[in-house]
Amino acid sequence: MAEPRRASPRIPFLLLLAFLLIAAVIGGVVARLLPVGSTTAAEPRALAASPEESLAPLVKKTAPAVVNIATLQPSPAEQNPLLQDPFFRRYAGIPDAALQPVIAAGSGVIVDGERGLVITNFHVVQNARAVEVGLKDGRKLPADPVVLAPQLDIAVLRIDATDLPALPLGDSNTLEVGDYVVAIGNPFGLGQTVTSGIISATDRPLGRGDPRRFLQTDAPINPGNSGGPLIDLDGKVIGINSALFSPSRSEASAGNVGIGFAIPSNDVRKVLSQAEKRVAAQ
Repeated sequence: MAEPRRASPRIPFLLLLAFLLIAAVIGGVVARLLPVGSTTAAEPRALAASPEESLAPLVKKTAPAVVNIATLQPSPAEQNPLLQDPFFRRYAGIPDAALQPVIAAGSGVIVDGERGLVITNFHVVQNARAVEVGLKDGRKLPADPVVLAPQLDIAVLRIDATDLPALPLGDSNTLEVGDYVVAIGNPFGLGQTVTSGIISATDRPLGRGDPRRFLQTDAPINPGNSGGPLIDLDGKVIGINSALFSPSRSEASAGNVGIGFAIPSNDVRKVLSQAEKRVAAQ
């Protein structure tokens, strides 16, 4: 009779299975420790800044010198000679209150704390019966015009106060497209608001035949920002926000679409120099 067939030993198979499991575990650990991708690849540029690169320190440094401008303007109805007649107003259904002056708002920046000189737009204070400057610390001071430059849309005002913060004017000729900037102002009368962006273009006219040249920025600028500063990362004023491009034809419904314009600081400096000479001569 043939001998019965012996069962093959199972110990070598179990050992092999154990070795395979151990190798898989070690391979997984090593894979986690190795860097992904080539070590020579360039690091991608971070679009979101780290907390150490926040704009908050710059804002804290510059915001106190930015002011709100409140003006008392004649109402449009008051400028209509027909509406001076009370019988005509009654016939047209226009209340007498329509002749009351209106309050308009804008922005500005203190550029000379010792002399109390404030820069804003000419169109902010044009035809104003009274101008009041509101400081970030809560003070509200009457202001008088020193120099008006309507061709540049610049006005230099003077306030009588002490301990005024101020910002220096930078050199707008050194700006390049892509430089980061911060805009501070009083949009829609909401109060001091900070936005940021870049210089989108330089030497930009507002239309054909316009001899002026503006800085174009995508930092959000809205109605009420007029006269506020455009600030570089060194905390210097490199422009005065003056205009915005909007598809809306109505100023009341105009809003930011990423195209704003600022008067270069080197043009502002020429007007400021006139104001300083005039104040020194008084």
